[in-house]
Amino acid sequence: MNQIFKITFFLIFTIAAVDAQNHDPKAKSLLGEVKSTISEYENVYISFKYVLENEEENIYQETKGEVTLKEEKYILEILGIKRIFDGEYLYSISQDDEEVTISSYVDKTENTITPNNLLSFFDKGYNYKLDIKQNKYGNEIQYIKLTPIDSNSEIKYVLLGIETNSKHIHNLIEIGKNNTRTTLKVLNFKFNIPLAESFFSFIPTDYPTFYMNKID
Repeated sequence: MNQIFKITFFLIFTIAAVDAQNHDPKAKSLLGEVKSTISEYENVYISFKYVLENEEENIYQETKGEVTLKEEKYILEILGIKRIFDGEYLYSISQDDEEVTISSYVDKTENTITPNNLLSFFDKGYNYKLDIKQNKYGNEIQYIKLTPIDSNSEIKYVLLGIETNSKHIHNLIEIGKNNTRTTLKVLNFKFNIPLAESFFSFIPTDYPTFYMNKID
């Protein structure tokens, strides 16, 4: 689960000198439009398909998930695990194990993206340029190829597909140095949806029989 969570929302936020970055002006402009569009939304809901494959290792894994985001808060559901981040604590809820793991949120690595930076991960840590353009189901998708600045990154490159009309992210394809291919395909995208004030709150009474495991 941790590996899937890490790769699904993966992106590198390595600290690097700004002048070391190599940005295609057209790609930079398009990414700026994406960020500007997303920043105008009060909240975002995304359902997605996740595929992890490595032919050499005979690995193929496919699953679906969904995430709702508002500012720094989020709720992510994938593989039977529900994660709630209320801005202070992260609650990982396993229905199968009847256990809730509670931890204070600390971003201990800059080598992963979390759900709340999924839509703006390209701000730092990458060189990028325009790649191929495709037409899918009537939508024009412009791909941008992002290459990590950090030479120690486990990632070879990332292809980010952007719908040119809506300026929404269509999909993300990550190619690892070990030839693992990870694809995150957006199935449904909604924004400014009505949310209860307590939507991102963890309610202990909803899990009366669950073991509460506070790890820090």
